[in-house]
Amino acid sequence: MSTAPSVAGRVVGDSLLRIWSLSSPVRLQRQLARFGVGLDTPGAARVVLLRADWVFDDAIVRGLTAATDDVVLLAPDGARIALNVAAEDADAAAAALAEGRVKSANTRAVSASDLADGYNDALRKREPPFLMPLTAETLPAIEKRVFGASYKGVTDIVTLYLWPAPARAVTRVCANLGISPNQVTSVSFVLVLLAMWAFWTGHYGWGLLAAWPMTFLDTVDGKLARVTLTSSKLGNVFDHGIDLIHPPFWWWAWIVGLPAAFLPLVEPQVVLWVIIAGYVLQRAEEGIFMAAFGMDMHVWRRFDSFFRLITARRNPNLIILTVTFLIGRPDWGIELVAAWVAICLVVHAVQIVQAAFARRHGPLRSWLAS
Repeated sequence: MSTAPSVAGRVVGDSLLRIWSLSSPVRLQRQLARFGVGLDTPGAARVVLLRADWVFDDAIVRGLTAATDDVVLLAPDGARIALNVAAEDADAAAAALAEGRVKSANTRAVSASDLADGYNDALRKREPPFLMPLTAETLPAIEKRVFGASYKGVTDIVTLYLWPAPARAVTRVCANLGISPNQVTSVSFVLVLLAMWAFWTGHYGWGLLAAWPMTFLDTVDGKLARVTLTSSKLGNVFDHGIDLIHPPFWWWAWIVGLPAAFLPLVEPQVVLWVIIAGYVLQRAEEGIFMAAFGMDMHVWRRFDSFFRLITARRNPNLIILTVTFLIGRPDWGIELVAAWVAICLVVHAVQIVQAAFARRHGPLRSWLAS
């Protein structure tokens, strides 16, 4: 027999404005669901009440649902905008919240910073949690802030600096048209196959024209899932499975296509195995670091986050291949990729050794969490 959840949720009020195509009540319901909280679930011991005319960072909602005593969330101007109360007091508390009052003098007042410290381990970044009134005037800033909050803080140089503006525009179109993240991922998978075929046959220009849009859509699908709160386990496996598997197949196809471009390698097998082994071992190094030190390798020190911008992953490697293709030497490109993979493999091994020595003086702590 299943037990009732200890916390239920309730949205107080309504709003006609839509945030990334979602009404405020639906958005708040999906946010609560991310933390295992359903609306007005019978048998819950406590109830979280959120005003529909405000927009809450996920971290704030998580903090509210975790409270075990009566708390009221205050906006920067002192307005009462959310509560966590005992279930038997929920009706009276909802009425009070709708009028901007506090249910009881015993209710503990908290701010956004009391509920969330701003460090997001999943997205590898630190930023203050957002808490904004939902009005027609603030809506553009809200949508910009929500999109920014969906972006990873530590990633490759292309994703971090080139894709944000166009990705936001395309994400907007997808949200308005009701296009799902999995549909975007499906298109990117087709582009993966087209790029591989083009590389395999030596048509590097066409391959790059498929590969770069694929990397762009790989950014869009994740952002679309986060801003519309439609992330799913299946979508996560689909997206990350493609990301994990396809890069070495692209590099293999690039090598295979060189004879068709009249630029065969002297030792293609050596180059291929350096790339494949380096790719697998580099992923293994990241897993070892996570298992041994409880954090992502790329968020430990500032250097580690910087090196993630350029480490031998798909997008930095594509930069190398694109530049060498444009100068007419795709063979040099794949050789440079192999060399860069080997160098990065050594760098990451050194990072693991350094972390092992550093842990002798205490647990490691990300510079982003400081």
